[in-house]
Amino acid sequence: MAELLVVRSKIKDAAKGVNVAGDFADELSKKVEVLIKDAVRRAKDNGRSTIKPRDL
Repeated sequence: MAELLVVRSKIKDAAKGVNVAGDFADELSKKVEVLIKDAVRRAKDNGRSTIKPRDL
């Protein structure tokens, strides 16, 4: 398993009223990684070295 970019306990806090599968955090972390990589690409395409909310 790769390093998680999300906090399991925070996921459970946000998902009140339902159970959270053990592998949910892994999949969510993969999606977050893709979002970050896309934001980095957008920032670089715009000549910046800082990712900003608008890059999402």
